[in-house]
Formats: sequence, structure tokens, C-alpha cells
Amino acid sequence: MPIKIVRLGTARSVGEGLRIGTVRRPPRGVPKTEFASGNWYDVWYPNLAPSLETMKLGQSVESDKDWAAFSKKYRAEMNEPDASRNLDLLAALSHQANFSMGCYCENEARCHRSLLRDLLKERGALLA
Repeated sequence: MPIKIVRLGTARSVGEGLRIGTVRRPPRGVPKTEFASGNWYDVWYPNLAPSLETMKLGQSVESDKDWAAFSKKYRAEMNEPDASRNLDLLAALSHQANFSMGCYCENEARCHRSLLRDLLKERGALLA
């Protein structure tokens, strides 16, 4: 039952399971009661989102050098004990449960969710 990494706000795929939003902020202009029905997320989990400072760095990425700096900073945050334990838990759960995780960014290659995919894979997660 692999984890599916998704773009929040897109149509759900069959068998996607619970959708977890790993974003710093809820979607703007969307009532909380419509987060799940609008395909945003079922559970908001900002614990795995970049910090506000790192998120701003990621939003300003224009070059490979900028992306490398963002990646290094986000990975460092995810190596902090609490975040690391969260990743370990989700990697273990991927062997038992269906769920998906994601962010709003259009381009996954320049989004923290691509790094999240790598971090989970490094911990032995099953990924779609």
C-alpha cells in the first residue's frame, strides 16, 4: 500500500486513501469544511512543511543553486528529531495503510514534496 505523493487540489486517484496536506498554510479562500471535498486534504499536517523562512526561500528559487540551498535547508529541518520521527512513522505506516501526501506547488521537481518523497524512500517507505 504505497504512499502517493500528490498535488493538493487535484482530483483523487482510485485507492489514494487519506490525503495529508504537508503545507505551512491552509488553502486561501477555501472554507475549512470544504478542504476534503475540494480534494485539498483530509488532514492538515504542517509538521512536514518547510518552516516559514525556508518556505519563502523555496518560493524564490530561480536557479539550480537556489534549489540546492532550499533543499539543504529543508533536509536539515527534516533531520530534526521530531520531524525525523514523523518521517519514520509515515514510512512504517506505508507498509500497512493507504494514504497520500502533498503540497500545492504545480511543479513537483521544485517543490518540497519531491524532497519529502526522497526522505520517505530513504526510510524504507513504499511509494507509488
